[in-house]
Amino acid sequence: MTDATRTTPTTAATSDHSEGMSYLSTLPRRVVTVYMPLGLIMIVLLFPFYWMGVTAVKPKEHLLDLDTHNPFFTLSPTLSHIKALLFETEYPRWLWNTMMISVVATVLALIASVFSAYAIVRIRYRGAQMVGGLIFLAYLVPPSILFIPLSTVVFQYGLFDTPFALILTYPTILIPFSTWLLMGYFKTIPFELEECALIDGATRWQILWKIILPLAIPGLISASIFCLTLCWNEFIYALTFINSTHNKTVPVAIVTAFTDGDQYRWGSLMAGALVGSLPLVILYAFFVEHYVSAMTGAVKE
Repeated sequence: MTDATRTTPTTAATSDHSEGMSYLSTLPRRVVTVYMPLGLIMIVLLFPFYWMGVTAVKPKEHLLDLDTHNPFFTLSPTLSHIKALLFETEYPRWLWNTMMISVVATVLALIASVFSAYAIVRIRYRGAQMVGGLIFLAYLVPPSILFIPLSTVVFQYGLFDTPFALILTYPTILIPFSTWLLMGYFKTIPFELEECALIDGATRWQILWKIILPLAIPGLISASIFCLTLCWNEFIYALTFINSTHNKTVPVAIVTAFTDGDQYRWGSLMAGALVGSLPLVILYAFFVEHYVSAMTGAVKE
């Protein structure tokens, strides 16, 4: 075989590769196929935050007279809405309630999800996969149906109008999806690691605590972000189980505090929504890589 013959496959492969990516070789094609779709997606995703920010700093007269003032920007921003939110209401207390309830409910849901996901994936018993499927199907049950029987249970146990009413009921909507997510991530961890640990005399608890959990940190972070976000934005349970203003969470409190009959104080409402969403935005910014990798592993399984 000659040198020319030996180099033919490599040359052909290089030619095919260059031809396959040729549609990105020129700037106009990159603009049409890459930059314009990404720009459109960014506009759609970021516009709600922009609208909240602009509405939160607009003077009151600009919000009420859209024919005279431009609705998309303002040349005379004000902090009066944010000042009224932070110093004329119990918003710091509402934010603390939301944070405390979300964190505690997330921890409880994660503990239950870790045990259930590990038992379904690693401990061999008849019907394990069916149990996993039923747990995920429980996630599809809408909260608008569950809050009716749960309200009776909460009232009978004397938990009505207390943070424990939400802390103990939120896991009912958090555990199913978190279990499914962790099941998919646990399946990506090689079972041979556990077999070696079992041969060396390790117990199931030691395997879970010292081997599985350290390797499943991205999955745990992903499940934590999902649970925390769902608790933070939950509305139906918080509206049903909490009555006093002092114990309310942010989504319910700002709606009731800044609504006067059929009139809405949009400036303060948007300021409350914007300030309340900042902790989640910061959380996503720090852990977005772990969140995406864990979601990819779970869906792939």
